[in-house]
Amino acid sequence: MRTINLFGAISIGVGGMVGGGIFAVLGEAVSLAHSATTYAFFIAGIVALFTSYSYAKLSVVYQSQGGTVTFIDKAFGHNLLSGSANLMLWLSYLVTISLYAVAFGSYGATFFSYKSELLDHSLISIAIILPVIINLVSASLVSKSETIIVVIKVILLFVIIVSGASYVDTTRLEVSSSIDSFSIIVAGMIIFVAYEGFELIANAAQEIKNPKKNLPLAFYSSVIFVMTLYILIAIISISTVPEESLLKAKDYALAIAAKPALGELGFTLVAIAALLATFSAINATIYGNARLGYIVAVEGELPSLLAKERKEIPFMGIIIISVLSLILANSINLDEIAIIGSASFLLIFFIVNLSAYKLRKEIEANGIILIISILLTFLALSVLIFHTYSSNPSAVLMFIFFVLASIAFEFLYGRLIRGHLFRREYKEDS
Repeated sequence: MRTINLFGAISIGVGGMVGGGIFAVLGEAVSLAHSATTYAFFIAGIVALFTSYSYAKLSVVYQSQGGTVTFIDKAFGHNLLSGSANLMLWLSYLVTISLYAVAFGSYGATFFSYKSELLDHSLISIAIILPVIINLVSASLVSKSETIIVVIKVILLFVIIVSGASYVDTTRLEVSSSIDSFSIIVAGMIIFVAYEGFELIANAAQEIKNPKKNLPLAFYSSVIFVMTLYILIAIISISTVPEESLLKAKDYALAIAAKPALGELGFTLVAIAALLATFSAINATIYGNARLGYIVAVEGELPSLLAKERKEIPFMGIIIISVLSLILANSINLDEIAIIGSASFLLIFFIVNLSAYKLRKEIEANGIILIISILLTFLALSVLIFHTYSSNPSAVLMFIFFVLASIAFEFLYGRLIRGHLFRREYKEDS
């Protein structure tokens, strides 16, 4: 039974994107693009918008809870590419959980008068452990809380925009000749992870009313809405707060941006909203990723351990996700997590765009738009890796490790374990 209307579908996309990314990456964007930060958000948004075309077309024809996983499998079948991509997607969500947890720790630390590594790691760990407990106890709590928190986040961001409008200093928005176009594009690609989330609409396609009309509208509307929101936030942040102040508080820059208009109250409100936003994003991502792992495991592309349930809750998947996320979040800094997250989703979206092109006749899609989508995601990923390797090689090496680990796992598991099981089952049947 279809129960989600157009507004509900758009809310899924907006909630997925404004989950915690903007709270985490605003400072990183300013450090790279400076007064051109608005252009960086715009460029990243364009890449997301073109990719949403592929998702919209695929979702209408292939309506499944598997979403991205289903699209790749439909295009390429069950092989090394699809298996590796599916595992890469699962790992990418671990990276976003880590990103949100580190952001939670950064904003949470502002409520304490002293700073210490122990405090940071404690807050990061709490941000993951509490949502894990909620997911293990009651899945319904996750969905019930998300809509309320999404509304609170969006309202607060608009409060910052409206209240800060009268404090705008347009001279701070002038792009200096010292800022080259390449740096702006790089900034856009590093913060691309802030747009990750619109693809979650595809996972709810079976429950959306009038899907042929509402699915495309939901994808395009949610991306355009969030792009506009991010650009306005960037304008207010850059034009009301000195750049050095934003960079000094890079990990919680959005809270600083609220101070000119709302003072300490604004700082506190944004910090509270960031804690709510990142916490709810972790909650929802654990929920979704555990079920993604369950679907892929049931199809035989991941170990059956991830398909173990208790009271219809994939408890082993949740536990494995929590352990790996805790390790990642407590061992990699915010900049590196943002880069790895953006690169991972750009790679996944590149493969989805390829999938849409391969299935273009079945989904009745425009081949030219799909080629542009493929080129944009490929160029965006290439630019990000090329620039990051010269400035932060460890982040690139970590991303390459994620990719190679996914391929190696799929090759070994697919050939040695899953292939052996399938051969044994075939012999038993015959």
